[in-house]
Amino acid sequence: MKKRRIYTVQDFQTREDAQRVLLEVLNPLKLYYSESRARLYVGETSAHYENDTIPMEAFARPLWGLVPFWAGGGSDAEFEEIYRRGLEAGTDPQHPDYWHTCRDYDQKFCEMAAIAFGMLFSPDKIWEPLSDKGKDNLIEWLWEINRHECCACNWQFFSIITNTAMYKAGRPYDKKRLEEGLDCIDAYYDAGGWYHDGNGGDKDYYNPFVMVTYGMVYAKFMQEEDPQRCKRFTERALAFGRDYIYWFSEDGSSFAYGRSMTYRFAQAAYFSVCALCGVEVFPLPVLKGILARHLAHWLNLPIFDNAGILTIGYAYPNLQMSESYNAPGSPYWAMKAFLFLALPSQHPFWQVPAAPLPKLTDKKFLKHAGMIIQRGDSNVVALVPGRTQTDGHSHTIEKYSKFAYSSRFGFSIARSQVTLAECAPDSMLAFEVYGYVFVKNIIEKEFSISEDKLIYTWMPVQGIRVTTVIEPVRTGHIRTHSIRSEISCKAYDCGFALSTDDRKGFRQSQDGAFAGIWNEDGFCTVTSLQGGGMGEILVPDPNTNLMYPKTKIPMAVYEIRPGEQTAVTRVEYFSQG
Repeated sequence: MKKRRIYTVQDFQTREDAQRVLLEVLNPLKLYYSESRARLYVGETSAHYENDTIPMEAFARPLWGLVPFWAGGGSDAEFEEIYRRGLEAGTDPQHPDYWHTCRDYDQKFCEMAAIAFGMLFSPDKIWEPLSDKGKDNLIEWLWEINRHECCACNWQFFSIITNTAMYKAGRPYDKKRLEEGLDCIDAYYDAGGWYHDGNGGDKDYYNPFVMVTYGMVYAKFMQEEDPQRCKRFTERALAFGRDYIYWFSEDGSSFAYGRSMTYRFAQAAYFSVCALCGVEVFPLPVLKGILARHLAHWLNLPIFDNAGILTIGYAYPNLQMSESYNAPGSPYWAMKAFLFLALPSQHPFWQVPAAPLPKLTDKKFLKHAGMIIQRGDSNVVALVPGRTQTDGHSHTIEKYSKFAYSSRFGFSIARSQVTLAECAPDSMLAFEVYGYVFVKNIIEKEFSISEDKLIYTWMPVQGIRVTTVIEPVRTGHIRTHSIRSEISCKAYDCGFALSTDDRKGFRQSQDGAFAGIWNEDGFCTVTSLQGGGMGEILVPDPNTNLMYPKTKIPMAVYEIRPGEQTAVTRVEYFSQG
């Protein structure tokens, strides 16, 4: 087996170093472009949109890394030729590899933003090399985003960036559609730098993936035409960063939370665009340190297949956790983390060292994000209330509704509700009743979150109502569940899932009200403080956890009787020191 390269912070010290890393990530793709170069075939799995769109998406997403590479002076003749030919063929209605016209809510709108980004930042590679006919065809194809409905969420920015690019290229654009999109984005804004992902949508990684990040791209190019809005976008970006830095650990990782985790190191796109756009939320050495540690952390994980292709998954290939919109090329949205490559060679970013994180408090209430952050032992944990409404995305219960989310331990995705092992309910209170396992989904709209606790009420199944209080403590958190049940059943109050890879070693213990697991990554223990819970160790199905293929979960098991009772569980994952 080929020995894997180990990445370090030093691999991102100079522009040439970082450019080399980018090409190491993208070069394996060169074998899989179609003859016309307009399509990229890297897998056989499907998505909810047309199969014909899948290789077009795969073609477009590497541009998020290649465009800044070119804009910053990078050169790779083969990729330049691939994208010149591919853009000509893909937008030519007479070519067999034509990308076709669109429909309402078309996935291709997302990919248009990558091409538009190229027209803005690297026109000498994306726009100017095209023939006159090729330019006309590209504009005509991009105009499809103005002929159809675009999703009322972060997708509005795809229309904004695409119309901005057409405008900057001196071509017709839809001014009305551009302004409508900008008005939508303003309507999604809440406070403290945070947007909802659409009206009532989540506050999650789509803020750094798109909302805040694309706002800065717009501000970079539309300062003269729209100064007040650009100022607002920049002010929001500054406020957002002061919260968002708390999501990152000293080792470069950030906690898995919410949907689209297969975009991996796109988590750092915000810090990258800050460096690129000169938004001084933190000094350049701090930004460089965050980016270098984050990218090194990710690139040292087994996230590529044997051909060097980025896989669907998180810390390893895993289709179980994917969304219906994840196709084989989708993970290359991660390349947004490389936006800093567009910085010119003389920029101070390339001279300064990668600095550690600034001093951050061990506990931070992020009021506008709606969560409490705990930090310690290179582990960042977010305590969250969960969702107050459902949507149609995959596994939203696991991705938003657990009690806690960890940068060290990730979270687990259920295979089914039939058995506890298949449900893998880490960081959840699971009820085994009627032959199935039920967990917290949405919470009642009246809930409370402050610096010291979270309080919310929820119903796992008809006949059981729970009010949960989560209180952060120095070593972890304490959960108090006030349970009103019409049913006799068992309840399992679960801690984090920890790796139990037999090649690395681990130990576990259960004794009375206590259960715990320890390994080289850390530990998690649970103790029943009230309610008569007994410590047990759950062995969930393999490949349910995002971080580790094989895990175990410590838990406190309670006997639930008809009536009212209280169960109190202490969950620990930070050492006393």
